[in-house]
Amino acid sequence: MTSSHTATVVMYGTAQCPFCLAARMLLKKKGVPFEDILISGNAELRATMEQRSGRRTVPQIFINDEPIGGFDELYALEQKGELDRLLGG
Repeated sequence: MTSSHTATVVMYGTAQCPFCLAARMLLKKKGVPFEDILISGNAELRATMEQRSGRRTVPQIFINDEPIGGFDELYALEQKGELDRLLGG
């Protein structure tokens, strides 16, 4: 499956978080390449995520450096048909 998406997607999360797993599944289903930054046990990466997003919970997802929030926000964008536009697809 080739991707027509042009956006840069970064997700901060952990390996076991169910919302992180759901976000990964949604992005993969859409064929979106994304940088998956695992912050488990890494205080520096967690601090970077908190500074960028203003939030402490995972996942935190960024599209073209804009914080969109976590899985709930990602899913809501998908349900409204706005995710593809943000991804440039």
